[in-house]
Amino acid sequence: MALSVNTNVGAMAALQSLTATNRSLETTQSRITTGLNVASTKDDSAKFTVAQTLRGDLGKLSAVTSSLNNAKSVTDTAIAGAEQVSDLINQMKAKALEASDAGLDQDSRDAIAKDLTALKEQVNTIIDGSDFNGTNILKNDPADATNDQIVSALQSIASGSSALTVSNQGYTSLSETALGDATNTGTLTWVKTGGNDIDLSDSSGGGGDTGAQKATDFGAALDTFFSKVQDSLSTLGAASRKIEGQLSFNSKLTDVVTSGIGNLVDADLAKESAKLQALQVQQQLGVQALSIANQAPQTILSLFR
Repeated sequence: MALSVNTNVGAMAALQSLTATNRSLETTQSRITTGLNVASTKDDSAKFTVAQTLRGDLGKLSAVTSSLNNAKSVTDTAIAGAEQVSDLINQMKAKALEASDAGLDQDSRDAIAKDLTALKEQVNTIIDGSDFNGTNILKNDPADATNDQIVSALQSIASGSSALTVSNQGYTSLSETALGDATNTGTLTWVKTGGNDIDLSDSSGGGGDTGAQKATDFGAALDTFFSKVQDSLSTLGAASRKIEGQLSFNSKLTDVVTSGIGNLVDADLAKESAKLQALQVQQQLGVQALSIANQAPQTILSLFR
């Protein structure tokens, strides 16, 4: 090969090799820094596109999980309220049975009536207070069902999937039917006309209900109320279990999708670490080779001495 100061073929070859090594080193360092084998569409368009689609699915799953968690909180709040109402009705049933004893004196029956009135007020307070984030599925509007609140939640990211719903349980109406209106009623024989207190006194006039009979009628109404509350508890319990099952499925699906994204784009850091060591050695050798090649034209000077 001719000696030339204009064209140093060895230096050009060494420079090309060093440039390639530096590019590989830059790529490896980027993978180690980001932890990604495919960080952009320039690395691998097909894998990057699929990964982006899956990342979008993860965002949707997060929204579904948030919706289900809210529905679970509302439903569990309603369950807590319904269970407490059920306990209070049991207490009222026991007192109503006690008051139905015909041999009980009126003063004792009046004292029981005061206890029943207090328990009634507590029932209505619990119904009104079973609210989570502005949603109460125990309380309803007896005059207009369109005002009744329900629970509706996303349950899947699949196109056209139906919403998960829990209907309003209508406890306000159930309470009014069994216990009388929370504020004012005179339609029930055990509720004082023009008030909301429970009245177990003997009615005036012939043929009027006795206090014992009022207590018996009241107990029957409580039995009906209790039965409907039990049905409601079954409905709410089933809904809560369904929500929990859907949350569990979404959690597992999220893990699977996350794992799938990792399989597509995550870097093998052990492999990249070993590659980094090799490239660093290659870089040092490339620099030395270029240095040697650059010294080649110096030998031409010896020909002119």
